[in-house]
Parts: sequence; C-alpha cells; structure tokens
Amino acid sequence: MSTLFHAVVLAGDRGPDDPVARHAGAACKALVPVAGQPMLLRVLDALAASTAVSRVTLVGPTQEQIAACPPLARRIAGGELAWLAPAPSPSQSALAGLASVPAGTPVLLTTADHALLQAAWVDAFCGAAEATGKDAVVGLARHAAVQAAFPQSRRTALRFRDGAYCGCNLFAFLSPAGRRAPEFWRRIEQQRKKPHRLAAALGPGTLLAYLCGWLTLEAGLGRLSRRVGAQLGAVLLDDPRAAVDVDSVADFELVERLLAGAG
Repeated sequence: MSTLFHAVVLAGDRGPDDPVARHAGAACKALVPVAGQPMLLRVLDALAASTAVSRVTLVGPTQEQIAACPPLARRIAGGELAWLAPAPSPSQSALAGLASVPAGTPVLLTTADHALLQAAWVDAFCGAAEATGKDAVVGLARHAAVQAAFPQSRRTALRFRDGAYCGCNLFAFLSPAGRRAPEFWRRIEQQRKKPHRLAAALGPGTLLAYLCGWLTLEAGLGRLSRRVGAQLGAVLLDDPRAAVDVDSVADFELVERLLAGAG
C-alpha cells in the first residue's frame, strides 16, 4: 500500500444512559470493559498495530468520561492520539474528525464499539479501498456468512438483488470529494423520521428500487454516488467477526464469549 491513513475513531455516545454502559456500570459505552479492557482501548491497540495507519484522532468521549479511564487519559496526554470533543450526532462527529485532517490525507473512520477489530482487517481494508480508485469506500461482510457464524446475533442487513450485506464500521475517505459522504449521511440522519423528506434526500426512485429489491449493490452505490457527488465503492471482508460491534447487551455478551475463546 502506497499511502498511510489517518484514523478517526468515533467514541461519543449517550453516556451512562446507553444500555451497554448501564449494564456494565461504565461512564460511557466506549469505556465498557470487554474481556477486562475498555473496548475503545482495544480499537486503539488494533490501529496502533496496523501498518496502514500513521496517526489517530479520537472524537469523544467527553473530558469527564476520559477522566474515568486513566489509561486513555495518559495516551491522550502523551500525544499518542489527538482528541476532539464529541458532536451531537455520529455524522457531525465524523465531519469534525475529517475536518481536522488535511484534505489530501486519506482517512479511515471506525467506531469505539468495534471491540473485535484486528490490525489485519484494517490493513486489508485500507489496501483494498485504495485499490478501488473510488473517493469513499465502505467495508461490508456477507450477511449469510455473519448469520452462519453467529445465528443467535441480530445484525442489520442491507438487502440487494445480488445479496445481503452487513456493515463493518470501516469507512475510507480517499479524496476531498469522498468527504462529502458524511455530509450526506448527516442529511439522512435529520430526515430519517420524515419519510417524504428521506425519499427526497435519497431520490424517490432509488428508495423505491431498494425497497422493492431491484438494486444490485453496485447499482445502489452508483445511484448514491450521483446523489453524493463522489464515487462510492465497497470492499468485502471475509471474516464475519468484522461485522460484529457492540450495539446491545446481547452483542456485549457475544463479544465477551468470542474474546474468551468460547464463541
């Protein structure tokens, strides 16, 4: 791979009101211990071990929450990573993180709840994303493989004519044009509870074609590319564990079992 990525990690959440944080008695979900280590530190360790990542910026948690995790506070104070305060929504936090990185630098975006993240996945994804020649790339896993590996786990599937896919919380922004994607994401967030405005944002034809199962993944990305004004692509990851993040207490228990070698 010819270019090193600047990683941005989204670590803002609902604090102790998050069900996973409440279950674990942690200051926020990002700091919930998984197999004895806060999940955010697991993500940071994977990025530090990656040969594709040169620097890391953390967006969230709050300063008060960081104070509750001395190992994280020491990493920030020691200059191992930069820190930004979390914004009100994930898309706004993503935009803030991207804005802090020089426009010509490719960015890898991931999340603090990706507790199983491995350096090998990061390296493979970044290399494959760069090879696509696209402006922005999303990491996906085949839903059938994820379901086969974790039949008790509920994972959201994006269903296309040529198959169903799960997100892997890995995104690459490879050009200034690619950074338009989070702004489009912000618009979708704002309209998600207003169906007519959501249809307008996505394009009613695209929304209808997706809901009816007419779109292939490639065709869907092509339509979104035109809406965003950037060329969007996807990279498939082979390991179904890449699609497992900690969105619920059930996810937390699954990840604990996997890290203990029992899942």
